[in-house]
Amino acid sequence: MTKLKVAVIGCGSIARVRHIFEYSLLPQVELVAFCDLNEERAQKFADQYGGKVYTDYRTLLEEVKPDAVSVCTPNAIHAEVTIAAAKVGAHVLVEKPMAATTAEADAMIQAAEAAGVHLMVGHNQRLMPPHVKAKEILESGKLGKVLTFRTSFGHPGPERWSVDGRESWFFRKPEAVMGAMGDLGVHKSDLIRWLLADEVSEVAAFVDTRHKEGTDVDDNATCILRMKSGAIGTLVASWTYYKGEDNSTVLWCENGVMKIGTDPQDQVIVELRDGTIEKYNVGGISTNEQQLTSGVIREFVEGILSGTPPRISGEEGKRSLNVILAAFESQDTGKIVSL
Repeated sequence: MTKLKVAVIGCGSIARVRHIFEYSLLPQVELVAFCDLNEERAQKFADQYGGKVYTDYRTLLEEVKPDAVSVCTPNAIHAEVTIAAAKVGAHVLVEKPMAATTAEADAMIQAAEAAGVHLMVGHNQRLMPPHVKAKEILESGKLGKVLTFRTSFGHPGPERWSVDGRESWFFRKPEAVMGAMGDLGVHKSDLIRWLLADEVSEVAAFVDTRHKEGTDVDDNATCILRMKSGAIGTLVASWTYYKGEDNSTVLWCENGVMKIGTDPQDQVIVELRDGTIEKYNVGGISTNEQQLTSGVIREFVEGILSGTPPRISGEEGKRSLNVILAAFESQDTGKIVSL
């Protein structure tokens, strides 16, 4: 069997716990190259999995010509690396947020289309078992339409997650572009769009740096969203949940309420207006403390091998990014922003 030759560009924490590890579980994949500005960091993975080591992604793409790449770099260069990879004919899985601007996202999508390669964005929340189950329940119609919602993602911040701790690029705006909203908020804008099969039409937001010292990126945001269906709700992203990480979503519907990720045992709870309570133990939601197999890597690889376009496409990533960009615009202008 000819194996899919995969290169990983950026060898920080997300590459270590998700991309590289999950590729290593797939027999149809060969990890052929690792790239990081910190050569020693890339070398550790090459020692473990084989493959060449690079500090310049352009040289890697030119010399290795991989079939596919994972882009796990700081946010600011997601677009340039993705476009360069597409131009050499590599399929691309890019971490979220996919880009810093809508224009960059458009350029990435166009580059992939021109090269005839897949562009997938690593929005793993869609693939987590509790969210898959919640989507199934919503589609069954038993809850009726969603009226209001809240979705939240908060933890103590990237200093406990990033390989570089408090010195991480996450805290440097030229590299990160955005803080908690790019790290966590975009997960939830993608999730709510997908769960509700609906698009955000209006955003009002407060985005601020409340507590992280020495950084100019946001560490907290509270947003009000109106969906095209009329449903309204809140989206919260925080790096200052120092006790009690939260990665939950609650949907209040015509016929009851669905709680996702609010209970450690039963990840999905449905409470109907007639008094019926349904509880589903369907597997966890990944957190920084407990990383679970995401399904993203497998879906990316299987899509390439089968020729199936990615469900979590560049277009999907752009729509979720635009919600976050609208929140920043709302904060800057003090106005409700229409999408």
